[in-house]
Amino acid sequence: MSTTSNYGADSIVVLEGLEPVRKRPGMYIGTTSQLGVNHCLNEIIDNSIDEALAGFAKNVDITIEENGYMTVFDDGRGIPVEEVAKYKVSALELVMTKLHAGGKFNQGAYKVSGGLHGVGASVVNALSDHVIIEVRRDGKLYRQEYKRGIPQHKVEKVKTSILGFNMPQGTAVSFYPDKTIFTETIEIHYPTLKKQLKERAYLIKSVMFKIHNKKIKDRTAFFFDGGVMSLINDLNRGKHILHDPIYIHKAIEDKEVEVVIQYNDSMAEIVHSFVNVINTQEGGTHLTGFRIALTKAINTYARKELAQKDTEDALTGDDVKEGLSAIIYVKMPATNLQFEGQTKTKLGNSEVQSVVQTAVSEYLDVYFEENPKVAKEILGKILLAQKARLAAKAAKEAVMRKGALEGSALPGKLADCSEKDPALSELFMVEGNSAGGTAKQGRNRKFQAILPLRGKILNTERAYLDKVLAFKEIKDLVIALGMGIGETIDYAKLRYHKIIVMTDADVDGEHIMTLLLTFFYRHMPEIVKNGHLYVAQPPLFKLQHGKKVNYAYSDAERDVFYKEMTKGGATCIVQRYKGLGEMNPEQLWETTMNPENRILKQVAIEDADEADHVFTMLMGDEVPPRKKFIVTHAKTANLDI
Repeated sequence: MSTTSNYGADSIVVLEGLEPVRKRPGMYIGTTSQLGVNHCLNEIIDNSIDEALAGFAKNVDITIEENGYMTVFDDGRGIPVEEVAKYKVSALELVMTKLHAGGKFNQGAYKVSGGLHGVGASVVNALSDHVIIEVRRDGKLYRQEYKRGIPQHKVEKVKTSILGFNMPQGTAVSFYPDKTIFTETIEIHYPTLKKQLKERAYLIKSVMFKIHNKKIKDRTAFFFDGGVMSLINDLNRGKHILHDPIYIHKAIEDKEVEVVIQYNDSMAEIVHSFVNVINTQEGGTHLTGFRIALTKAINTYARKELAQKDTEDALTGDDVKEGLSAIIYVKMPATNLQFEGQTKTKLGNSEVQSVVQTAVSEYLDVYFEENPKVAKEILGKILLAQKARLAAKAAKEAVMRKGALEGSALPGKLADCSEKDPALSELFMVEGNSAGGTAKQGRNRKFQAILPLRGKILNTERAYLDKVLAFKEIKDLVIALGMGIGETIDYAKLRYHKIIVMTDADVDGEHIMTLLLTFFYRHMPEIVKNGHLYVAQPPLFKLQHGKKVNYAYSDAERDVFYKEMTKGGATCIVQRYKGLGEMNPEQLWETTMNPENRILKQVAIEDADEADHVFTMLMGDEVPPRKKFIVTHAKTANLDI
């Protein structure tokens, strides 16, 4: 294959210059926080990915230098360097200095592209203090440098690379973010970068992605020759699967659809949708088409298998979701892409819905006929989900008739606050009635509410809603939060915007905290996603010398205080707190509940797939994965014996 193909200087189209970028960077990269730094690196990586999608690049390497520079190498065709006659400047310089200049606007240069706007390289250039770009084409090496988007010299032919670019052809881009733009930090968030690269490696099979983070001396590589089939296997690791993956692949006109479906025996649903390697986290028309087709195909089979009429107990989309793992991946011309909003996370192309729906419907209708054993396994799982949904609905209606999950009938043991603004209100979930009583006395009654929890709550990892609501402690919590649960949950009715888990610093306390986190993650995920869930950090030690008292929240902090307080031979009494009840109300307020002094850890989900895997492994029925985890991490456990 030719290194240049039909990708030459005449493929480059220019729409406008870079002046607006430095004035309003947020319009182009969303934010100038750490997320913006990651966005810049991703824009450069996506240019390399476009070469991989076009079938030219097989390697994408990323290096994070100790001095802050970030470099992306690929072995694609290399950005054209010859002069574009219309603009009297090299194609490389146009790509790097003009907004909307690139091959993505020319139908012939890239059929499929990871980027939407084609502004990546030029925007990163404008927002960088220094950029070095090297291109190797037709056996020759070229280089150009820029300062804040301004070329420092014309493209020049050179003999050796200063970036360590040793691929036979392709492009290397090294940039240093501008500290006057990224005033918060110029460091990337490394875990997010690794997750995104792993995701891309699944979608672009047989392309090697390597990262070398010299700052923390980490090397990681991702390579999957199974594509989306490898991804579904990763999503379902540690789970009991019901059948082999169902793989659907169909090209319709200028669109290519890949879908993988696999059910497991869990209650959770994991569905990922992509278009041109863009993770459409908010879904869109391709996901809608998939859901319609899947529900229709299963209903069609159910009617035939169970001899039911169309309207008799029809399975709903909610019934079909339980235990479903699926990937919907659409590839289409970049010039036709339409997204809702500027985040590029929801596909808006209406025609894609019918394309995906047709592909999935036609395949599943035949597949279920030819694979009756798999079809019956899936149908059995879904009928069980339907039965549980109807039971849960009845249980919820019964609970509401007796006392209402929403409304004024708050649980008697809840010590509510007087503040009515949810944004200013806090709810402490406290382990045990004794500690609950101490917390009630020590709190600020204006904005802090206390809900004592008696004993360990139900493990809700594999519990249906009817069983969940039958557990009094959870029902009281749901009523206190005020927004209901299940199909009719309304997050706008949440009564407290800070929900704080406060348990003892021992094994039982950790277990209770894990059970509560499981409940929120599985049954009220938006509480976690919207940043409302916190874990209180009570002190582990009290150190006292005479009237002087210090509280330590870690072993290291204890050691520092101890050295300070025993200077000159003074004695110091060290008390290890094993429970919240060991503190009096004033101490609990001062150390754990007072907003001016306390330490709260916000519960967040950086990697939803990994969080799902951990909850399944730790709280599910399968013992071997949990045993392996315990054995692996036993030496790092901090045991209070």
